[in-house]
Amino acid sequence: MKRLISRILFVVLSLTYSLTIYSQRGSTGDKTFADRFPEDVISHISNTYLLVKNTVDHDIIVCVRDQYRNYLNHIYIRNNDEYLFTGLPISRIYLQYKSKEFYFEDLQKTVINYGERHVFTFFYDASMEGNFSVISEEDFFKP
Repeated sequence: MKRLISRILFVVLSLTYSLTIYSQRGSTGDKTFADRFPEDVISHISNTYLLVKNTVDHDIIVCVRDQYRNYLNHIYIRNNDEYLFTGLPISRIYLQYKSKEFYFEDLQKTVINYGERHVFTFFYDASMEGNFSVISEEDFFKP
């Protein structure tokens, strides 16, 4: 009887432990830093889409900013996953990333017009270092 109870206890503890490990990692679409950013800016009439693909071997956080560097939206994307931003205002936008302990800003701006669909793939290629710049944590989290 003692052996059966100890086995049941072991199974219950193993399940509990595995659930706590899994819960420490966010899911794609989580608003990981909702407490550090203002509310998202959403335009319900713009009919715009921006698909961001994360092709690196670690999770990233993407921040979308407008042409005046004002905050629009942010999202957590797991490695080898993607997220579809909808309702972005019509503007020139650029993306910032938190990747591991580094913060990056894409130097290319994307023009978002009514009804357009854009795809951006996040990857790291040392030969393309001129396409982004390293920014500070303060620049990433400014409103």
